[in-house]
Amino acid sequence: MSAQQTATVAPTGANLYARFALAGAICCGVTHGALTPVDVVKTRIQLEPTVYNKGMGAAFRQVVKAEGAGALLTGFGPTFAGYFLQGAFKFGGYEFWKKTIIEAVGQENAVNNRTAIYLVSSGIAEFFADVALCPLEATRIRLVSQPTFATGLVSGFSRILKEDGALRGFYSGFGPILLKQIPYTMAKFVVFERASEAILAAAGPKESLSAGTLTSINLTSGLIAGMAAAVVSQPADTLLSKINKASGTGSVMSRLVGLAGELGVKGLFLGLGPRIVMVGTLTAFQFAIYNDIKKALGATGGVEIRKA
Repeated sequence: MSAQQTATVAPTGANLYARFALAGAICCGVTHGALTPVDVVKTRIQLEPTVYNKGMGAAFRQVVKAEGAGALLTGFGPTFAGYFLQGAFKFGGYEFWKKTIIEAVGQENAVNNRTAIYLVSSGIAEFFADVALCPLEATRIRLVSQPTFATGLVSGFSRILKEDGALRGFYSGFGPILLKQIPYTMAKFVVFERASEAILAAAGPKESLSAGTLTSINLTSGLIAGMAAAVVSQPADTLLSKINKASGTGSVMSRLVGLAGELGVKGLFLGLGPRIVMVGTLTAFQFAIYNDIKKALGATGGVEIRKA
C-alpha cells in the first residue's frame, strides 16, 4: 500500500470515535463559550426575577450599567471547559451507543425503530457527559450569581472544593442537571435526526447535495431541535440555577421539591424567551460545526439509519 493510500484510509474503531469526540468538544465549547453573555443574562433573570423583570434587552443594559461590559463574560472559563468536555462525551458517546445498539438489533430493526435508538443512545451518552460537566457548571453558576465569589475558573473551583467539598459543592446540582440535560439531549438529537431526514427527503439524495446545502440543512434542523429542546428542559434549568446559587440544607431532592413548589409553573419557565434564543442558535451552529469538523477530520464512518 502506498503512502498516499495509507493517508486516505478512513479511520475506524477508537480512532474514529476520538474524532467524533473532538468534533463534539469543539462544537460545544465554541458555541457555549460564544453565548456566555446570553447565558449570564438568562441566569440573572432566573435568579433575580424582581430585579431583571423587563425583558432580555433591558437585562443586558442593567448588567452592563451596574457592573460593566466585562460582567457579560462572567463564567466564560468554566463554560468553555465544561462544555468542551461535555461535547466530547455527548457527541462521541451518541455515535458509539447508536452504533452499538444498531449492531445488537440489526439494521432493519434499527431503521424501523430509529426514534427509540436516537432517544436511548443520546440519553446514555448525556449521563456520562453530565458527570464531566457538573463540577464546571456549578462553578459557572456560582460565578454568575455571586460576581465577587472568585476571579475565575481556577479560584472559583478551588474555593467551592475547599468550602463545600466535592460531592456537595460540585454535585448538589447533579440531579437537576440530569433532569435538564437528558431530556434536552434526547429531544435535541431525535428532533435533529427526524428534521434532517424530512428535509433531505425533500431536497434529494444526500450524496448529490453540495457542502453548502448540507450545512444549511444542518443549521435548519439544529435550530428546530434546539427550540424544542429548550422548552422541554426549561423547568430543570431554572431549578439548576436556583440550587447552585448557594449552599442549602436537606437532601437535594427535598430542596428541588421545595424550590419547585415556591416557583410554581410560571416561575419554572422564567427566562424561557432568552433560553429559546440561546439554545436554538447554539444548537443550530453545533450541528453545522460538528458535521463540518467530522468531514474535515475524515470521520465519515458513522452509522446512518434514516429511512431511504
